[in-house]
Amino acid sequence: MTVETTRLSNGITVATQRFDHVESVALGVWVKAGSRNELEPEHGIAHLLEHMAFKGTARRNARTIAEEIENVGGDINAATSVETTSYFVRVLKDDVPLAIDLLSDILQNSKFDEDELQREKHVILQELGAANDIPDDAVFDRFTEAAFRHQPIGRAILGTRDTITSFTSDQIRGYIDREYCGERMVIAAAGAIDHDTFVKLVEKDFGGIQQKPRGKAVSLATYVGGDYREHRQLQDTQFLLGFEGRAYHVRDFYASQVLAMLLGGGMSSRLFQEVREKRGICYSIYAFHWGFSDTGIFGVHAATEPGDLEELVHLILAELRRAADDIDQTELERARSQFRASLLMSGESAPSRAGQIARQILLFGRPIPNEELLDRLDKLTVERLRDLAGRLFTESAPTVSAIGPVDQLMDIDSIRAGLLSGDPEPRANVRFAVG
Repeated sequence: MTVETTRLSNGITVATQRFDHVESVALGVWVKAGSRNELEPEHGIAHLLEHMAFKGTARRNARTIAEEIENVGGDINAATSVETTSYFVRVLKDDVPLAIDLLSDILQNSKFDEDELQREKHVILQELGAANDIPDDAVFDRFTEAAFRHQPIGRAILGTRDTITSFTSDQIRGYIDREYCGERMVIAAAGAIDHDTFVKLVEKDFGGIQQKPRGKAVSLATYVGGDYREHRQLQDTQFLLGFEGRAYHVRDFYASQVLAMLLGGGMSSRLFQEVREKRGICYSIYAFHWGFSDTGIFGVHAATEPGDLEELVHLILAELRRAADDIDQTELERARSQFRASLLMSGESAPSRAGQIARQILLFGRPIPNEELLDRLDKLTVERLRDLAGRLFTESAPTVSAIGPVDQLMDIDSIRAGLLSGDPEPRANVRFAVG
């Protein structure tokens, strides 16, 4: 199954992949503009826009939007991330024209009615309150804020109570006019789709989109590392430890993904076996690597009772240190198999595949064949992973984020010493919030 692409005169890339023996199509619009594109007074506006897109246009009110797509058995949704915003639909193949018309309408003709805006602000304030009340959500927001302090890339996507309540319809329109354009847009479809027919539909409904953005390019991100601790009366402590990761385009990006899988990507991973299975001091522990266009972040997350916190941190540090010297071929093959299976299985789902194609074009300028990704995977060696681990966990300042009873958590200087020397000496904790 090959990916077909066409670039329209206004810069929009149209991409399709046909799936035989299916009756549905997953399609959507992916825009290379997310929370990172917000100006400081706009914190949270990208997410608000995503909500408001379904609240009425010049042709349809909110109820009509929902009814039209559900009348044909389809569904519609949207999502906001740091660097992208997506609007996506799944319908039967005969209803693709309706889906394109609907997406075109909400992206070009949304009214941003004042009453709807006030209601949706209230909804988002509830969402924000819930996120802050849930420690395992809040700890991640504080984590990125500490790692990329005072930068748009580190800000929580939801915004703040003050910014959310301050937004006007004109501000939302201003953000769209500045950031949404053909050169930053991919319209992708996977399933029972004919490429040429789809291109004609997109060209008819999206041909009026401006070609270039009116705003400036986002500033380069700088990983700084940091320390956030918040004492709450909880049964356990949420703990995150992170380091500067790798951007999508650099050589070590895929190696970092595999290293995260090897260290904490499943029940057979090092951290799960050592911390959960052998010691039983937490329910779940995992490692992750998030890549962005110019940076990344590698992290380990776990939660444990306060009395086990010190042991947990020592165990994590020990496994990170050990990775620089002791990764064997069996572990690499297992992580490689997990990565390969995840890649190929996701490609069997039309919605996953459409999103994958769109993100690859936005990030790399082209869809990347699975064969190319698997070839990169096959070329990884234990020596390369060990070298990466040795650099990843020592060359950048660590980031710590913790919420709960934090009195037993060693200070960040001791954590860094433990990574470098293998002998952390806990000292008096320094507790502060990142401002």
